[in-house]
Amino acid sequence: MSNQFLRTELLFGSKNMEIFKNSRVAVFGVGGVGGYLVEALARSGIGTLDLIDNDKVSVTNINRQIVATFKTVGKYKVDVAKERILDINPNASVNIHKTFFLPDTAEEFDFSEYDYVVDAIDTVTGKIEIVVQAQNAGVPVISSMGAGNKLNPTEFEVCDIYKTSVCPLAKVMRGELRKRGIKKLKVVYSKETPLTPFRSEELCGDNNFKRQIPGSVAFVPSVAGLIIAGEVLKDLANN
Repeated sequence: MSNQFLRTELLFGSKNMEIFKNSRVAVFGVGGVGGYLVEALARSGIGTLDLIDNDKVSVTNINRQIVATFKTVGKYKVDVAKERILDINPNASVNIHKTFFLPDTAEEFDFSEYDYVVDAIDTVTGKIEIVVQAQNAGVPVISSMGAGNKLNPTEFEVCDIYKTSVCPLAKVMRGELRKRGIKKLKVVYSKETPLTPFRSEELCGDNNFKRQIPGSVAFVPSVAGLIIAGEVLKDLANN
């Protein structure tokens, strides 16, 4: 019988589609990477999604985030993503958490409830805590490294964190994970050397920026998100 997942089932088979339907995946961060990732998982038949993000859509998100349009500016990203997911699959279960994930908020989450965890946030302390919590719970986890200040989507690779190079965020993560005795972590990272963006004040007319805003485009973080979605599905199917 025809259904919205027929083309996916032709590649994964009915047994794996049932696995996807019964799986619960937590996605931390629903921005440039996480937004495309979440949508791909929904379009692949994942039955339950937990979306964790406290950010609202801004005009500057429109150039690269699938949840961002002028109609959604000012809305919580998790609310927009949930609406999109249910339009794709009305039978899906979507749990939203309007929370900025950090070690201080980790106690709000029971990682043992998840079948897979995805880290698509920017804050190093939060990223490390996600990995620690997932591994303590024995749940597979994949982490997105830096996608900002890059223009070449073909430079992304999937590997263990300790085999990464070039990426500044991956370097910091390697050091922090070693301190905690974590011996492996699947990541998606880019080997492209980050570009130096134009100064923010030159573009925005504001000389009061406390830090340099990273540049980003529609076709780099989206690719990272789609790669991660593929890894999640493959891992669930091979479990």
